[in-house]
Amino acid sequence: MLYATPTPAEKRVALREALASGRLLRMPGAFNPLSARLIERKGFDGVYVSGAVLSAELGLPDIGLTTATEVTTRAGQVARMTGLPSLVDADTGFGEPMNVARTVQGLEDAGLAGCHIEDQVNPKRCGHLDGKDVVDDETALRRIRAAVDGRRDPHFLLVARTDARAVMGLDAAIDRARSLVDAGADAVFPEALTGPEEFAAFRAALDVPLLANMTEFGKGRLLTVQELTDLGMNIVIYPVTLLRLAMGAADAGLDEILRTGTQEGVVDRMQTRAELYDLLDYASYNQFDEDVFTFRL
Repeated sequence: MLYATPTPAEKRVALREALASGRLLRMPGAFNPLSARLIERKGFDGVYVSGAVLSAELGLPDIGLTTATEVTTRAGQVARMTGLPSLVDADTGFGEPMNVARTVQGLEDAGLAGCHIEDQVNPKRCGHLDGKDVVDDETALRRIRAAVDGRRDPHFLLVARTDARAVMGLDAAIDRARSLVDAGADAVFPEALTGPEEFAAFRAALDVPLLANMTEFGKGRLLTVQELTDLGMNIVIYPVTLLRLAMGAADAGLDEILRTGTQEGVVDRMQTRAELYDLLDYASYNQFDEDVFTFRL
């Protein structure tokens, strides 16, 4: 009832232990706190909070328009509704190195288990779009060093995302990833790789956990869990999948009302009231209310 039972510290330790197990951790992107509960109920390993999804929720494109406060607040709302560890997209850290350090501390306080910081210039772009650019090596390294210095809980997972593959090529992206690890990153998120061969090249070059982004309509084909496991990936995110499914269904439902004058034709595709109340743990709230208001000495 109310919020998840495990503490943020316990969830961070759980994430570290799961990474050490060697198995692939599957983290769908939650588009709100309720969907995070559904992700947990279905048996996934963690919850991802996508910057693209958070921007879209606000009706904004994913070009760095959101603020640290908006991201921290929403990510915290998601994280506290699930016992799973939550990993959040912290974009470029929302400013200069000192801002990056403050961002990491804010995410720690909000209950996140980790975040990723990227090496794009501002204004940033979605990692699978053309026309993006990355900062120079020293600026990229300063961001990660600042994140490491700002971190207070050593179990908070700091993931360095590099978008260098699309800008400078695969070899340069691997070299940058190595430098980011040397700067203190716990894991690497190589964005917009084009296929299994490139994932394999990163795996051969680095001995830290690697994150694979399986986003629809991206640069490469969608790899299966087995394929990613065989390639040695450690985390896979599905950042916008649930939002796209939900918005697709919402679009069809509104069309049905316009076409027929009623939603009757799509009721069988809806989550039922009973299913919603079960996911919300409605009965526990009623029990809590009764225990408090019927209590007598």
